[in-house]
Amino acid sequence: MVEPPRFSRRGSCCWPKPIEKILVANRGEIACRIMRTARRLGIPTVAVYSDADAGALHVRSADEAVHIGPALACLSYLGRVSIVDAALRAGAQAIRPGYGFLSESAEFAQLCEDNGLTFIGPPASAIRDMGDKSASKKIMGSAGVPLVPGYHGDEQDIDFMRSEAEKIGYPILIKPTHGGGGKGMRIVQSANEFVDSFLGAQREAAASFGVDKILLEKYITRPRHIEVQIFGDKYGNVLYLNERDCSVQRRHQKIIEEAPAPNVTSDFRTHLGQAAVSTAKAVNYHNAGTVEFIVDTASGQFYFMEMNTRLQVEHPVTEMIVSQDLVEWQIRVANGHAFEARIYAENVPKGFLPATGVLHHYRPVPGTSSVRVDTGVEEGDTVSMHYDPMIAKLVVWGESRSAVLVKLKDSLSMFQVAGLPTNLNFLRKLANHWAFEDGDVETHFIEHFKDDLFDDSCHENEAYKEAIYSAALVAACICNKENSNFREGGNGLNSIWYANPPFRVHHCAKRVFEFKG
Repeated sequence: MVEPPRFSRRGSCCWPKPIEKILVANRGEIACRIMRTARRLGIPTVAVYSDADAGALHVRSADEAVHIGPALACLSYLGRVSIVDAALRAGAQAIRPGYGFLSESAEFAQLCEDNGLTFIGPPASAIRDMGDKSASKKIMGSAGVPLVPGYHGDEQDIDFMRSEAEKIGYPILIKPTHGGGGKGMRIVQSANEFVDSFLGAQREAAASFGVDKILLEKYITRPRHIEVQIFGDKYGNVLYLNERDCSVQRRHQKIIEEAPAPNVTSDFRTHLGQAAVSTAKAVNYHNAGTVEFIVDTASGQFYFMEMNTRLQVEHPVTEMIVSQDLVEWQIRVANGHAFEARIYAENVPKGFLPATGVLHHYRPVPGTSSVRVDTGVEEGDTVSMHYDPMIAKLVVWGESRSAVLVKLKDSLSMFQVAGLPTNLNFLRKLANHWAFEDGDVETHFIEHFKDDLFDDSCHENEAYKEAIYSAALVAACICNKENSNFREGGNGLNSIWYANPPFRVHHCAKRVFEFKG
């Protein structure tokens, strides 16, 4: 899954660099967890470390490590420029930030892109939109995602905010527009608590996130905190992977998570998931993300709270129930390309007319972790005139378009079908065409290059017949030799098994020979 290429002339396509080495811009548990997956995928990793982490496990777990500064996070793990420089010096093509530190920094994601590095995470625009809670709620409101009643505007005058709180009705929740982890949040039960709570929230927000902007929301007295894991590719496809209940918290921070959420109906789960997908699509999101909702247990209504533009700390509970590695998904969606070639029973020279017949010989290419064949037939089956003539789908994956194109060519060359006309030879010529190799494709591709693609396709049947005749000749020679050996070693009489026609009981004489070209 990669961005569509840009073209100016033949051979000038701008394909993203394949990811052959990843710098992990984090430490501790998440860094080690990323490295385990990367190692399983055969991708080397680079660790970064501060003075305090010189002997840390994540450093020992990586293939190489780069020192980035003193123990203070602001001088090491939060150093955007030094981390990008470390990746470039180490020859990494991508940076995976984990969670915390730079994982939700739009500036860092943009800096990676500006330096030709793949940021394994969402686009900078989505991080920016979702990082501002006020802006995100405006976007979600426009997208039809349910919102908690509140004020999410730019006006921050304390008297104005106090009047908005009166309109919402107490109790209310004061919340910083940036950051997370419960920092700066205040529950205000009455109007006489508002001023002190508001000013305190502003001070804490400024100290923690560098932004003192505040929003107001109706406080749900008996809420549940339920979040949905989503994942998107770069083509606008988004899915949700069930939900997690994170209601057991202390100081507004989660301490127990479970998936799926208990005591919810299937309809509720579906509506929640659909709202999460709408959230992601509203900001053109790709890669892993979490959409958090607050659920009013009294009414059963859920409301959008925020979106975390990264993999959450609690993502393993989702991995456990769906049996998938989400870090692997992140790497694959940032690094990879795939082709699907449809193999049909059809007469290519006659305008791709559907063909019928028996699959006398059928040997699909062997499947691997990156090569897959989806088929509904086997050797000896008949392709009927009554249904679609597709024999199989050949699907191949690789780290880059150029790498996977080689795999496609190899797989097509090894795919064997005999007994009826197919488009295999045509697909082989198509995969080897210079324009297709350059990715210079459009809907009239076959028409434009018909002289290249059809020049000898009409000889496919003749070549097949020639192969059959050759095989028959070889088989006859082998049988004759066996017959001679029998006569020379015996009494000189022909065996009934070699008579003409040969004698068989209840079946025709048949012998199978396999030839490798």
